[in-house]
Amino acid sequence: MRSYLFFLLVFILILSKVKAQNTIDTTFNNVKVYELGEVVVSESILEKSVTQSEMQKLNTIDVANSISILPSATLVNIGARNESTIYLRGFDLRSVPVFVDGIPVYVPYDGYVDLARFTNSDLSKIEISKGYSSILFGANTIGGAINLISSKPTEKLEINLKAGLLTGKGYSTSANIASKRGKFYFQAHFSKFNRDFYKISRDFDTTKNEMDWKRDNSFRNDDKISVKVGFTPNSTDEYSINYVFQHGEKGNPIYLGDDASVKIRYWQWPVWDKQSVYFISKTTIAEKSYLKTRFFFDNFKNTLKSFDNDSYSTQNKNYSFTSYHNDYSYGSNIEIGTELIKNNVVKIAGHYKYDLHRENNEGEPIRHFADNTFSFGVEDIFSLGNQLKLIPGLSYNLRNSIQAEDYNSSSEVISMYPENKNSATNIQLAAFYQFTNHLDLSFTVAHKTRFATMKDRYSYKLGIAIPNPDLKSERALNYEWASKIKINDKFIVEPAVFYSKIDNTIQLVNNLQEGLYQMQNTGKAEFYGADISIYFQILQNLMFNANYTYIERNNITNADIEFTDVPNHKFFAYIDYFPVKKIEFVFSSEYNSDRFSTSYGTISPEFVVFNTQISYIFAKYFKIQAGINNIFDKNYTLIEGYPEEGRNFYFSLIFNLKK
Repeated sequence: MRSYLFFLLVFILILSKVKAQNTIDTTFNNVKVYELGEVVVSESILEKSVTQSEMQKLNTIDVANSISILPSATLVNIGARNESTIYLRGFDLRSVPVFVDGIPVYVPYDGYVDLARFTNSDLSKIEISKGYSSILFGANTIGGAINLISSKPTEKLEINLKAGLLTGKGYSTSANIASKRGKFYFQAHFSKFNRDFYKISRDFDTTKNEMDWKRDNSFRNDDKISVKVGFTPNSTDEYSINYVFQHGEKGNPIYLGDDASVKIRYWQWPVWDKQSVYFISKTTIAEKSYLKTRFFFDNFKNTLKSFDNDSYSTQNKNYSFTSYHNDYSYGSNIEIGTELIKNNVVKIAGHYKYDLHRENNEGEPIRHFADNTFSFGVEDIFSLGNQLKLIPGLSYNLRNSIQAEDYNSSSEVISMYPENKNSATNIQLAAFYQFTNHLDLSFTVAHKTRFATMKDRYSYKLGIAIPNPDLKSERALNYEWASKIKINDKFIVEPAVFYSKIDNTIQLVNNLQEGLYQMQNTGKAEFYGADISIYFQILQNLMFNANYTYIERNNITNADIEFTDVPNHKFFAYIDYFPVKKIEFVFSSEYNSDRFSTSYGTISPEFVVFNTQISYIFAKYFKIQAGINNIFDKNYTLIEGYPEEGRNFYFSLIFNLKK
């Protein structure tokens, strides 16, 4: 760790000797935010975001890698399912739901979503809330929220085309065509990312299960289409219809670690498809009030094939199967806001969401599971003078089980689980104080909840668990003290300290029956730590961004069961340098300390990786990018036994026209 920081410091000092120039060119980074997709909390200190500009600078192709550059956000590649996910301050995606333009898109069955399937070229920014998040998001935001906000056009004609090649016989393409004509706007987007394999570091010792450095069964293919049509009758009102389609295919690289208890899986997903249709509107009422509505339908289809061996051609053994999931959700939320009360901005929101999950293995009947969820909340931004704001929030959430079918494979009989319901109340308060133009302080406290998912309540966990339909919601009390210190326009520091007390946590209870366990509301835990972000414009053409996170997670109920996937220490930094107007150089690095990969103590070791990218605008509308990730070909893992990508290269050509 010391040598890493020394290397980074020396690099900054070398660049800082260069004569300052006004050389920054933002021609290719100017993306308009789709305001209808925002869930506004009022104070930026309470939220963090990744802009499209940063995604381009750091070549973060998907949402998971984009979010991971933020403080308190940890990237995890779930090896057993080859899924990319994010932990925020120790909370996983079941507790930090994912939204697109404020529309919930997490999978109904287990609350997760594979963020690697979400490419980001059509996004304007990704906004995250940690611990404290707006009541306006609705239910299940016990650990925060992630909102993927799309873009919208501002010119009569906008064309952005990108084509690239990368290591592993991979390529990526995207096309965005948009137009704003008078009161109407239109946008169409297509992207494709395809790769045959990724290369492991040459420091990896090959085994009988991985004979070379081309990672077996690591292919992926992701297609995305989105269309947006909008109407703005005046300066305050807006109406928009959106459609998003995603198709994914992926392999699942096998386990290569030393844990004898881990069974090798020969899995592939020929189908990972998701499509969403949603309407969003905002209408001003009598100048000081507004009505905002969202209506949505979201469909998810998933096919998983488990094969006999690494030929991926036969399914004859008892662990081989083909599994189908076919889910959909629909719902709406209505938000009313008013400033009629002096010094107050009151917002009231109601949410409804219906979830249907259908599953079966090939040759078995389809089982149906359905829930509906209601949420009613109120939030107020109360200004006490020019310096102090209080933002209290209160919500009541209700989840009802509509249908849940149990299947006995021996008798081939489908029966019904008993109906169940659960309600929960969330209450929170944020205090925001601006001492001067150079110092902002905030304190937040939030009592938040998460309903048990369908998987929590009904899964047999491949035959080793007893379902528990009556699981109640988990609860957390989240505290945060944060500050934004603006020493001057060129040097900004944002520290934060946080603490979460979690109870009613859903944890497994062993030997409820011989050889079987059950998920029960027995757990208590605490998460605490601190993070800090630094922005430093060293010269007019040289910027330095860095963040550090420290986090501890203690299992109070059972100290022998370790929390997994989150390191105690994480450091990320990048340098953005323009030697001349048309050339941009970015150098980034990340350090993660050890982390547990299993609850019984398997460890994924610490690592440091370095990346670089250079961009050159060689003509009026044309730009090229080339980069190297993992420059020193580090052999490392995020999950023990699943080596990450070694040194890899990419090259892209970009065309950008706005007129």
